[in-house]
Amino acid sequence: MKLKNFIYVLFFMIASSVQAQVSFEAKVSKNKLGLNERLRIDFEMNQDGDNFRPPSFEGFRVIGGPNQAISNSYINGKRSYSKTYSYFLTPLSKGSYSIGEASIEIDGTSYTTAPIKVQVTDAVKLDKDGDNLQELASDKVHLVAEVSKTSPYLNEAITVVYKMYVSRDVTVNSNWREIDTPKYADFWSQNIDSRGNYKVYDGKYKGEDYRYVILRTTVLYPQKTGKLEIEPLTLDVPMVVPTNRRTIFGGYLQKRVNKVVSAGKRTIKVKPLPLEGRPDDFAGAVGSFSFDVSTNKTTLDANQSLELKVKVNGNGNLKLFDPPSIKLPIALEVYEPERNENVRTNASGMGGQIEETYTIVPQYKGNYPIRPITFSYFDPKTEKYTTLSSEEIVINVENGPLTSEANTTSETNGKQPVVLSQDQFKYIKLSANLTPVETVPFFKSTTFWTLLGTPLLLIPIFIFVGRKRKERLADVAGNKTRKANRLARKYLSEAKKNLSNKATFYDALERALHNYLKAKLHIETSEMDKDTISNLLAQREVSKSTIDSFLTILKSCEFARYTPASTTAMQEDYNSAVEVISNIDKQIVL
Repeated sequence: MKLKNFIYVLFFMIASSVQAQVSFEAKVSKNKLGLNERLRIDFEMNQDGDNFRPPSFEGFRVIGGPNQAISNSYINGKRSYSKTYSYFLTPLSKGSYSIGEASIEIDGTSYTTAPIKVQVTDAVKLDKDGDNLQELASDKVHLVAEVSKTSPYLNEAITVVYKMYVSRDVTVNSNWREIDTPKYADFWSQNIDSRGNYKVYDGKYKGEDYRYVILRTTVLYPQKTGKLEIEPLTLDVPMVVPTNRRTIFGGYLQKRVNKVVSAGKRTIKVKPLPLEGRPDDFAGAVGSFSFDVSTNKTTLDANQSLELKVKVNGNGNLKLFDPPSIKLPIALEVYEPERNENVRTNASGMGGQIEETYTIVPQYKGNYPIRPITFSYFDPKTEKYTTLSSEEIVINVENGPLTSEANTTSETNGKQPVVLSQDQFKYIKLSANLTPVETVPFFKSTTFWTLLGTPLLLIPIFIFVGRKRKERLADVAGNKTRKANRLARKYLSEAKKNLSNKATFYDALERALHNYLKAKLHIETSEMDKDTISNLLAQREVSKSTIDSFLTILKSCEFARYTPASTTAMQEDYNSAVEVISNIDKQIVL
């Protein structure tokens, strides 16, 4: 019996030793790489296996592989075996990623690799190597952000032109994909997109001949002074490049490769508007403007209406300030103005006209002067303030009732004769036609029994309402859900009001999402990227699916500025925003 047990133990130890000798691991060429670099990952085993299953490679695109390599050698009679599956990956965006487990079956047992953390940073400069297609492509295409002025004044227009320079010996089509979209924090921005209608120009890049296309022109108006950063535009560009191999006819073989190019960050130093010489009525207008105040009539009768128009015309930040308001005599009734904008935005900035139309109704006869109105603006070209003034306008009301001031004549005694009319007091009734009021005993009357019985009837109602209130207070989950939904609709109320206007809607929606995080986390989110927001929410135990939904809505707000959006899509985005804010509020731990 002891011998049999010894054999079992010996067999178990041998099997365990064989089991421990199996090795299956994942190795990466680097744990930190730039957005324009490639990553090689090898899954290596020391025994042959079956049913190899790679990970999903989330956050990366597979550009090569699987390549299989087998090494089988004998050294001093000892066998050495190695089998490797290799993949080549390119990152899709910046961030921290985890390459998951790969699995394989060896002798009926399943083995898995450990997850590997990889950090993807901004695009980096690559060293030249003639045998690497990615490196061959690195000098063939360049993305440049040309800024018209790097030191503008506050609210002065600047233009960012994104140009892609392509070498003449490679071919690029228009199916590139944006990986990172520029962020214009603290800027008013509008894109002039050329997608689908590109024109090829001849030019030079660093002294060499290139072709280039203008991908996008963006007009910016800085809303804050100091150093402001423009996040880079990053593209994944498919291209065909020549290799070092030749065809039988002597030409170079060409292969397709995807190249990630980035325009790089740009820093804008925004100067404050000078305090010296600033007019008291200056309201933030920056540019070059003309100013006019006019009416459609100056002579009319009381209770008739006229229109007064205040116009500002020219080039500058027309959408970012209000025309000067008017001050009228109290006898002229004025209504809220109607604002009309005829503003176009081109590569040099905003230009056109803004106009406010007031409807005015005089109440009394007389002459009413409208005093001159002033309008001040700052001209960045002359670096001086300019003040424009309108002409005085006199409104002549010919017919209508007189005010007490108008009834005063130029006679020396300053008195008017009092004229009585027989109809002057006809509204006063001289015969009242009063009738006696019948007195009814209060005791045992209908009113008596109503006042006596009503409190008794209200007691069971109060008891019922009290029980329902206790049940509602005890429903912690329900109260939390209702509170979260009210909070979501509170922040999104402005966006809901602008469902008919795409640009205003998505601006309000994005601002609501940032204001919600600002209120919840007590942070400034306007200067944060999506990775930081994701980490902050994850630290407060918000689920990954909810975080992804929140970031997806933020991306929708950014993309919707450059792409058309239907009312249905806007309503869906609004509903998704309500749901995600509600979910965050239910999950977040403060």
